[in-house]
Amino acid sequence: MSIRKKEFKKITTHVLLEMKQKGERISMLTAYDFSIAKLVDQAGMDVILVGDSASNVMAGHETTLPITLDQMIYHASSVVRGIDRALVVVDLPFGSYQGNSKEALASTIRIMKESGAHAVKMEGGEEIIESIKRILTAGVPVMGHLGLTPQSIYKFGTYAVRATEDEEAEKLIHDSKLLEEAGCFALVLEKIPSKLAKRVAENLTIPVIGIGAGPHVDGQVLVIHDMLGINTEFKPRFLRKYADLHGIITSAVRHYVADVKSRDFPNEKEQY
Repeated sequence: MSIRKKEFKKITTHVLLEMKQKGERISMLTAYDFSIAKLVDQAGMDVILVGDSASNVMAGHETTLPITLDQMIYHASSVVRGIDRALVVVDLPFGSYQGNSKEALASTIRIMKESGAHAVKMEGGEEIIESIKRILTAGVPVMGHLGLTPQSIYKFGTYAVRATEDEEAEKLIHDSKLLEEAGCFALVLEKIPSKLAKRVAENLTIPVIGIGAGPHVDGQVLVIHDMLGINTEFKPRFLRKYADLHGIITSAVRHYVADVKSRDFPNEKEQY
């Protein structure tokens, strides 16, 4: 006899914790605008991340560093207006929280008040713990992010897998515990060995969501432009493409151009 899973009307941080405790996997995708957010939410997504990856896929920058706080608030506001069920988490952009806990809180308050989002996400461990604690004292949920942290790309010098050596792996484990103890409601692990991600997920009570971190975590996240096949250049091992929108969109646009050039569009039924 099958048992019907509980359908949550609204995803909250508490619901995510319940999902981990029950062994139910958490689904998470990025979104940056109203129309896509509405589709993603209606499809049953648990968490929508308004990622600073908007710097890459929306603005065309090489890294996530150039995107500003104002731009993140714009994207987050658009997403929040499109959702009914999902938990909306917003990346604090580079320069809005590192090294200054008061600025971190001020940046977070702007995001929460001006966008209506539900939580923020921050990259780093022990080095940003003061900022995390200050934000949490204001009652704002924080999602952590360890492993490959794209805002530190110039420090790493590469997008290669992180924490493959013992020293970095132990620091990641140490940082993950610090983030949980500080009060983070969840943790993203990006591009680290699967065995290490499993160890972290098993040792923490909070949900652990992976991107390129293997199957033994509590949930998965991808950039929507990547999984829908809009981007053709980005081909990491961890990416599964669920559609070929690059091909579909290109074909549709070419068809439209041809119809306009040939005067086939608009026809008699497509005019007043």
